[in-house]
Amino acid sequence: MNEFDRVRDYLTGLQDRICSTIEQADGQARFIEDRWQRAEGGGRPQLPASSDTGPSLGGGGRTRILREGAVFEQAGIGFSDVAGTRLPPSASANRPELAGASWRACGVSLVFHPRNPYLPTTHANVRYFHAERDGQKVAAWFGGGFDLTPFYPFDEDVHHWHTVARDLCKPYGAERYEQHKRWCDDYFFLKHRNETRGIGGLFFDDLHDDFDTDFAYLRAVGDGFLDAYLPIVERRKHTPYGEREREFQLYRRGRYVEFNLVYDRGTLFGLQSGGRSESILMSLPPRVRWEYGFQPEPGSDEARLADYLVPRDWLGA
Repeated sequence: MNEFDRVRDYLTGLQDRICSTIEQADGQARFIEDRWQRAEGGGRPQLPASSDTGPSLGGGGRTRILREGAVFEQAGIGFSDVAGTRLPPSASANRPELAGASWRACGVSLVFHPRNPYLPTTHANVRYFHAERDGQKVAAWFGGGFDLTPFYPFDEDVHHWHTVARDLCKPYGAERYEQHKRWCDDYFFLKHRNETRGIGGLFFDDLHDDFDTDFAYLRAVGDGFLDAYLPIVERRKHTPYGEREREFQLYRRGRYVEFNLVYDRGTLFGLQSGGRSESILMSLPPRVRWEYGFQPEPGSDEARLADYLVPRDWLGA
């Protein structure tokens, strides 16, 4: 089995495991699967006539959506395996070695929007990119990470989230957690709001030092996501809330939309490369609102969130 297929097999299994676990945590709704194929060279993707999700016709994938559950208002997790002969500007800029190369990329990406405002929204992604010219590899790298977006933060949850992130990084060097935590803080930053999207986690890209070591790290991040998120789900999913908390949740979801449509490189790459818009935009929340000039009441639980949207050492003494 070649390197790409090894990664692909892991990713399809990861999607299956996360779906099964989240269905159990929700206890009511189940994921609905939508299999699709991408037209060769981009263009409008079509639903496949068969269940094949391999690289034919430019590749394809399987998007899974859970709606109106007891815990999750919407949860989306997609697997894609797509290929092409021309990279979009968002991926080829400052990469002259990719000029004229064919490429193939696979990944799993998820965003879960809980119903309860006390339960954070979360995102995770793990991916692999491979490019060739004349049958020879010219570039290959791993990327991914996970991050947490609370509306009503709890220090216990934040500490747990970052402890899992730090511990899974330990086998890969003393600096790995700090580097990829900082990268996450920098990447998920809304410049026009001067705030982070949430309390961060891990983010990395262009990891290409050693395939086996880098692939092991990708698996640690992918497998570590449930270890980081499930305990928070169990602690917060039954917390009582009212209309005030719900309205604040919907308002803050607007920040999520702003980041994904303005800054997110994955969204840009998918749309520029002829990806399937429904699958790319599954990360958006099912309900959201904006309010001009909103200011939370001083000293309120809503005002407290601002203190958590500044990068800091969450595990310090």
